[in-house]
Amino acid sequence: MKASSFQARAARGAIAAAALLALAAPLAAAPKKIRVAIVQPMAHKSLDQIRDTIVAELKANGPAAGLEFEIVAQDAHGDTSALATIFQNEKGKKADIVVPIATPSAQSAKAVYDGSKTPIIFAAVSNPVAAGLTGADCKYITGVSNNIPADKIVQLISDFQPKYKKIGFLYTSSETNSVATVKVAKEYCAKAGIAFEEASIAALTDLPAALNALLGKGVDALYTGNDNAIASAMPTYTDLAYAKGVPIYCGADSMVADGGLATIGVDYVQLGKQVAAMVVKVAKGAAPESLPYETLSDYAKFVNLKAADTLKLELSAAVQKNYKVLVEKNGVSHFGK
Repeated sequence: MKASSFQARAARGAIAAAALLALAAPLAAAPKKIRVAIVQPMAHKSLDQIRDTIVAELKANGPAAGLEFEIVAQDAHGDTSALATIFQNEKGKKADIVVPIATPSAQSAKAVYDGSKTPIIFAAVSNPVAAGLTGADCKYITGVSNNIPADKIVQLISDFQPKYKKIGFLYTSSETNSVATVKVAKEYCAKAGIAFEEASIAALTDLPAALNALLGKGVDALYTGNDNAIASAMPTYTDLAYAKGVPIYCGADSMVADGGLATIGVDYVQLGKQVAAMVVKVAKGAAPESLPYETLSDYAKFVNLKAADTLKLELSAAVQKNYKVLVEKNGVSHFGK
């Protein structure tokens, strides 16, 4: 009995000591929430797809990396002047990582965070060099470019219109990304002896007049690259062009999903995944300057069969074999699936 009583007292003493040690030990610190501010200039399919992919990837991969993200997504609703206000607010709220989607957002983020050490990881900037997002003053800036092969898009017109005679380039003059893409396409046309005309718009209200001016100059094919403003107005663009029987070739699969005929396009889900992977690396301590901006090397060909039917285009066997159908003849879309 005495031995048993002693053992019981010893056990109680050990439990009490363990409890005191537990009270004395510091609580394990919860992981710091990392505020990620995602900002886009407007809503349209490409930009929304990038945003949604980044959010999903961070939520899925953060815990495995020992990270907890507080994700805030904001939209300037087409008002580029509002971007600076959004970034100023995020700066005041001590956002840990800023993710601007598209060139206007990235340029605004750079201006607001000038002199700050807050990492900026851009998404979908067609030409980071032309946009001023590289160099000595961009130590804390990196990201993923959606640069597209403008020369290849010009070449694909022949797949659908072997006898076309003149291309019309339509773009927004204030969008650096769009201007740079059209510049490359024009240079290719000049070298290849392909006739072209161009028209730019300052606002979407200019689109009908600019398009009619191009059509009046005899263009029989239209090309618009990664242009956020025009991408948001594809129904208007396609209605006017297709009424004249002129196909539209685009720089993004979302623009084909919204009525364009075809593209060699960027996979925006893949782009979003690459951006999210960069965010995770930076959140874990990697310096942005150690991560050179990335581009996509894999492009896919997409076609809209409903648009082809509207334009009464007969598609060759090669086109049917080499292009992924993004929109069926009956209007069923496979975009994002």
